[in-house]
Formats: sequence, C-alpha cells, structure tokens
Amino acid sequence: MAVVQTLEQKISAGFEMGVPRPEIPNYLFNNLNPAFALRPYQQEAFSRFIFYSEIYPQRIKPTQLLFHMATGSGKTLIMAGCILHLYQLGYRNFIFFVNSSTIIEKTKDNFLNTLSSKYLFNQSISIADQQIQIKEVENFQAVNDDDINIVFSTIQGLHTRLNTPRENSITYEDFEDKKIVLISDEAHHINAETKKGKLNKSEKEDIINEIPLIKKTPAIPKEAISIPPKAAPII
Repeated sequence: MAVVQTLEQKISAGFEMGVPRPEIPNYLFNNLNPAFALRPYQQEAFSRFIFYSEIYPQRIKPTQLLFHMATGSGKTLIMAGCILHLYQLGYRNFIFFVNSSTIIEKTKDNFLNTLSSKYLFNQSISIADQQIQIKEVENFQAVNDDDINIVFSTIQGLHTRLNTPRENSITYEDFEDKKIVLISDEAHHINAETKKGKLNKSEKEDIINEIPLIKKTPAIPKEAISIPPKAAPII
C-alpha cells in the first residue's frame, strides 16, 4: 500500500533533497513591526508559504492552507506577513474571521491601531515604492486597490452578512470579480461552533467553499482540525 505524504512532508522532503528554500523578502522584514524580531520557526513558516504560493508545482487552486502553531508562538504576526506577501502577488482584499467578537476587537487593534504595543506592522508600509494603508472595510465594492482592505467578522456575523444582505454589507457579489483571501483565526473553535449547532455544515460551506483560505490554529490533536468541505493541508 502506497504511503500518502502530507503537504508538510512533501515540502520538507523537497528541502532535504536540495530544493532551494526561498529567502524571506525584504518587504517582510521592512514592513512588519521591527519590535517583533522574526523567530527561526516563523521564518520557516514564511519560507514554506512563499514556496507553496509561488513555486510548488502541484499547488491546488483555490488554495487552502493551515498553520499549525502553538499558543503564544506569534501566529498573528505570521498572518500579517502572509498578507504582505499576498499583496505582492496581487491580492488586496481580505476577510479575517474568528469565532468571537472579543477576539475580533483584539485583532483589529493589532492590525489597525498604530499606537498599540501589539501593532503588527511598521509605522510606514511600502512595497515596490508604493505606500500602503491598512483599511478596515465593510465590503469590497469601492475600495482603493493600492490599499490592504480587510473585513473583520465573526463566523456567525459573516454568515448573516452574506445571507441577509444590508446596505454597505459584504455580499456574494463581492466574490464575483475580485480575488479575496479568507483568514480564519483559531480554526478549531470555528469547527466547534458547528458541532454546537450554531452553524450547520451547509451554512459553513456557503462561506468557505471555493474561496482562497488561510487558517491558523494552536497546536492541538490534528484529528480535531476539520474544516469542510475539505481539510486544509498543513504547510
């Protein structure tokens, strides 16, 4: 019986066999908060993400990936760096969703409040001589394509916005002609919300099916991580 390798194992094997490991680009070092020096495993996470998004020949589209990292390991900084890299690849619009409004408020502070001690970015953000602003938006209909535009929401709130449209709220039409990245924080909690009955499987699939997705979750038993319609491979 053939042994099926995970994506993580395939990338590790490639690096061990001499496949060049991507270097961390200067726009990551220069645009993340210099107070947060990148730890070796964070640099490894960035290297693998860049490898998969730019080089890996068997990349599946739409792409779904999972960062499987311990609590306190700087997962949100990884997400900030991934957003910068995806901006370089042409992505401008992001949806950051979690399972609770408390986490959303903390996340907004980390991404938007330049006076916060936990602000993730440098005071000035620039890629290819383009000054970039991080903007919170309600939808993507009239955004500035030079900015990083983020909708912050709970998973329940996102479902409500999409299926009960209101003025200025995000709708399914936002996905028709734009490249949008969904970032799920604490993905195992979102799965737990479905098990509690707050969202059924079809409701959750309405939101995440066929949309590029990055997930991050603390280190927990891998069998506990399952985001329909299919599990995101760990890199």
